Amino acid sequence: MSNPGGRAQAQRAAPDALETSSQRPARLLFVRHGQSTWNGERRIQGQLDPPLSALGEEQASCVAERLEGADLVGFYASDLQRCRDTAAPIAEKLAMRPVTLRTLREVDLGRWEGKTREELMREYPAEWERWTREPSWDIVPGGEGSEPFEKRVHRVVNRLFDKHASGDVLVVTHGGVIQVALGMVAGRGSTGLFPFLIENGSLTVLQRSGDRLVITAVNDTCHLS
Repeated sequence: MSNPGGRAQAQRAAPDALETSSQRPARLLFVRHGQSTWNGERRIQGQLDPPLSALGEEQASCVAERLEGADLVGFYASDLQRCRDTAAPIAEKLAMRPVTLRTLREVDLGRWEGKTREELMREYPAEWERWTREPSWDIVPGGEGSEPFEKRVHRVVNRLFDKHASGDVLVVTHGGVIQVALGMVAGRGSTGLFPFLIENGSLTVLQRSGDRLVITAVNDTCHLS
């Protein structure tokens, strides 16, 4: 994909260099937050709020380097700490402050949050057995559920595109949110299993031209290597 950061390197030129922001299509540049301490422990996060790990902080710095010089018309982040901490070095590079939105939070996983897989198997054997047969967010006790989560993500994606008719909008959020946004374009729902690989610190891009949404990049991690 073209580099949204516009770094002055021959191999990664800025996109649409000869166009004005009003001529450019609207793009949402989704960044998944850097690795959290719970990602490293394979512990379910949902809407709980662990900080970034040391690796996650490095990933956030790499994303900031990638996006240095980006010409953004908007900058948003989930209000959870792992996203705010990922957005912080980007904000410093761009001299922009992100708008934090609760609607960009990960799916609420109720009483499963903070648990490991082993703990779920022990503490919620019936629900876990159902999950292994047919995963669904609706199985999670006290959770948000599949349909409310999808509706929430669809609303925030549409609102961001409606607010920014052209140009690049940076959105620092969670893997589940990005998955549902991709499913929105691909015409498939999210019931508990995600079809796309969305790694920590990766970049995924949705573009709108008129009423048409297209996926132009998924899980771009070249800045991390």
